[in-house]
Formats: sequence, structure tokens, C-alpha cells
Amino acid sequence: MRRIRVQVQYACGRADFPAPYLFTRWVQNAAQHLPGSGTLEVTVRIVGARESAELNRRYRQRQGPTNVLSFSYDVPPGVGLPLLADIVLCAPCTIEEADALGIAPEAHWAHLVVHGTLHVLGLDHDDPAEAATMEGLEGEILTQLGYPHP
Repeated sequence: MRRIRVQVQYACGRADFPAPYLFTRWVQNAAQHLPGSGTLEVTVRIVGARESAELNRRYRQRQGPTNVLSFSYDVPPGVGLPLLADIVLCAPCTIEEADALGIAPEAHWAHLVVHGTLHVLGLDHDDPAEAATMEGLEGEILTQLGYPHP
């Protein structure tokens, strides 16, 4: 079983964002669905469009802000550190997408955190089979958390 520590940073004007305990709950629930042990330390950072766009450009070579970015850090073999990860959520993108999709903002925040957590734990959606696996697991986790399947 994993030990999970979550830190939440609100790096843009706070405007009715979910409480830190919700981000922690979402990360913990997603992480418990994948095999593994040891400690997972995650920083969830809520940013504005400018910071999201800069990170998206720097690390993905894409223009403009994006809803979620995930970063995991490789710990050198033999170094007894936990798995370290950052999940960066763009507040304006998240809120706009929830509105466009007609879903509760909290449900969309939860979806993006679950999605980002699955990424830092090694899942991806680069090919159709991987995408189907990841999307199915996201739906299962969100349903267990009480949110609609995305």
C-alpha cells in the first residue's frame, strides 16, 4: 500500500477552488488503483493561464495554456526518496471547460486530478489501447468518488 502526501498550492487568485482535502482525496483514490508501494509525494499547483502556457511551451513545445500538466521525477537508483510528482492545473481552463461541458466544476477538477495522478504513476494515452485503459480507470475512480463518468 502506498503512503501518499499531497501539498496544494494556489498560485493564482483564489476564486472558489476546491479545498485542499478534496485534492488530497482525489490523488489518494487514484493512486490506490494502481500497484505499487512506498511513498508518493505530490504537489498539486493551481495556476493561471500565463504560468500554464509557459510550462506547456517549455515542457511540451505547445502554445497556450492547457488544463493539466503532470511531472514525475526520476529518483536515482539506491536513493531512498519517495516518488515525487507535480500536477499543475490551469484554473481558467478548468473552469471554462466545466462550463462548456455542462458539468459541475468540482467534478471536472476531480477528473483532471485523477487524470494527472494516473500519468505520474505511469499510465498514458498515446495509443488507442492505452487510452481506453486509462479512460476506463478514470471513469471507475470518479464513479467511486461520486462523480459522473467523464
